[in-house]
Amino acid sequence: MKLNELLDGIYAGEIEERFTQTKILSVSCDSRKAMMGGIFVVFKGYSCDGSDFIEAAVKKGVFAVATSDDIEHLQKKYENVCFIKVDDSQGFLQGVVLKLFGNPSGDVKTIGVTGTNGKTTVAYLVEAIINEAEKECGVIGTINYRLSKNVIPARQTTPSFIDNQHFLTGLAWQDVPYCVIEVSSHALTQGRVHGIAFKAAIFTNLTSDHLDYHQTMENYFEAKARLFTGLPPDATAVINTDDPYGRQLLAMTKAKIVTYGIEQQADVMAKDIQLDMLESRFTLTCVDGDIEIQSNLIGMYNIYNILAAVSACIAEKLDLDTIKRGVASLGFIPGRMERVDYGQDFPVFIDYAHTQDALENVLKAIRQISQTRIILVFGCGGDRDRSKRPLMGKVAGQLADLSIVTSDNPRNEDPQSIIDEIVPGFDQDNYKVIVNREEAIGEAIKEAKAGDTVLIAGKGHETYQVLADGKVDFNEREIIKKFLKC
Repeated sequence: MKLNELLDGIYAGEIEERFTQTKILSVSCDSRKAMMGGIFVVFKGYSCDGSDFIEAAVKKGVFAVATSDDIEHLQKKYENVCFIKVDDSQGFLQGVVLKLFGNPSGDVKTIGVTGTNGKTTVAYLVEAIINEAEKECGVIGTINYRLSKNVIPARQTTPSFIDNQHFLTGLAWQDVPYCVIEVSSHALTQGRVHGIAFKAAIFTNLTSDHLDYHQTMENYFEAKARLFTGLPPDATAVINTDDPYGRQLLAMTKAKIVTYGIEQQADVMAKDIQLDMLESRFTLTCVDGDIEIQSNLIGMYNIYNILAAVSACIAEKLDLDTIKRGVASLGFIPGRMERVDYGQDFPVFIDYAHTQDALENVLKAIRQISQTRIILVFGCGGDRDRSKRPLMGKVAGQLADLSIVTSDNPRNEDPQSIIDEIVPGFDQDNYKVIVNREEAIGEAIKEAKAGDTVLIAGKGHETYQVLADGKVDFNEREIIKKFLKC
């Protein structure tokens, strides 16, 4: 698309005639992703100023730079680059990207999943059910971005605004009919999902997290609610009405509503629930009838995740038999109550639980299906919400028989200082402190007797630790194997 065509209706300022007929090939706001013939949009970030990277972008061959800075001296310095003076960098970026990519979510039915916990599991379940219906489904989420035959490691739960449009465009070109996106609260406040015409949105739950960023639970909820307040009347809002924040959402959306739950009356419900260490079974009831559901996912919280995914698929008019087979087909999800079995006489699970609510859910799930000892290894991430640290200690003290408090991803914080903020949450002396995470896992394996359950929480699918000087390899599966002497 030629520059003058791209800017029509977006930018009212003057552009030198010599630039107007040039074809624009890409847009970026990260100089590392700048491309020949593209536009580089300058942002004033929290930790850096995009103006400092104009030269790097120009060296990559960008044709134009949009900035709120004075452009006269820049135009003199870089004579062959078109400089565009903008007052609102984000608005300009959004307008240009949506016009360049051509609204790909209009061609791909996009389902957003938000909530504190359960997003990844719900996304995997929706994908499994849609695949069972012999339709293809892309997934953009915490573990990776699964885009037809391409799998890209995830850098963050919800990618950037530009990446989302790029990924959806790729799916549209490949005629992939569906995409599920895990939508974080950060993504909603930062406009990363702007311009996506969501066909449906799923709300799982809301508990304390990310308060270092949002400051209050009210702000956190307001961020999550944006996904639902922005839905049009022909979209579907899938809402957990057992969650008090879910009940608040009911009056905040114009979309068609499908509710799910176990305790409160809802459109889709689970009854006659049976749980054990290997599977979950229940009767699903909805307006289309009743059906028996079996899943390899264990724990009451996963019943909610299944109900969320099923509700979205019912809204898409998928039949109950297909839904039943889709749920049963999902074996396990990396790092979500993932069983690590090397023939030992006690179960070992790895789970991503890194909030007090998630940790409580997992520990209660184990307690419901096993009356033997629970040995827990956990820590808290550095440079993140500090308020949850003693709360996680409290949950661990109440629900695990022995907790080994250790390092997680300390980032720029001292690991011992993080632990010192966790320990006050314990109200009894049923914990040990071992700062080195590998040694802590080894101690849990050494401590376990036949029939005990070991839970290693916090990192889940991650195969690294984030330290002050960067990432280091840290694969908990291999560490467990080593200590079991397999």
